[in-house]
Amino acid sequence: MKLLQQLNAREIPLCLLINQINRRRPISYFFAGISRLGNGVFWYTLMLTLPLIYGWSALYVSLHMGLVGLVGLMIYKLLKGSTLRVRPYHYNTAIFQNVAALDQFSFPSGHTLHAVSFTLILLHYYPEWSYLVIPFAALTAVSRIVLGLHYPSDVLIGVLIGVTLALSSFLVMV
Repeated sequence: MKLLQQLNAREIPLCLLINQINRRRPISYFFAGISRLGNGVFWYTLMLTLPLIYGWSALYVSLHMGLVGLVGLMIYKLLKGSTLRVRPYHYNTAIFQNVAALDQFSFPSGHTLHAVSFTLILLHYYPEWSYLVIPFAALTAVSRIVLGLHYPSDVLIGVLIGVTLALSSFLVMV
């Protein structure tokens, strides 16, 4: 897509700037850890733990999050497969990439999409989790750019899809 190619050229200077902090080992390890947890480990563990904390009624919340996660997966795989946007580290070899990508293409950020949708759903039912999940979701989104895996627009679109998905799910699930 021509629009994404133009965005690549415009966003790569910002990607290079943000990616510079990835060359500092402690920061690199920190964001790599956040990214790894954002692969699903954090969220799936949370979904399994909610019924242990809140009782069987929380199983509905976990199911809500899981179903939205599946829809999000289908949406982002469809978009990645149709847009075929190259990742920043493929576009510019000066981008330091030390974490393996889960798939080949960049647009949109699935980590961000899921972090945002799961956060909004969880907070709808259990707002007391905000102190943990809001910073984690934000760090997950930032990690994608720091690690050279996504452009800022990939993350922004991931946020928008995640918000849309979560809000529309309330019309169906609640």
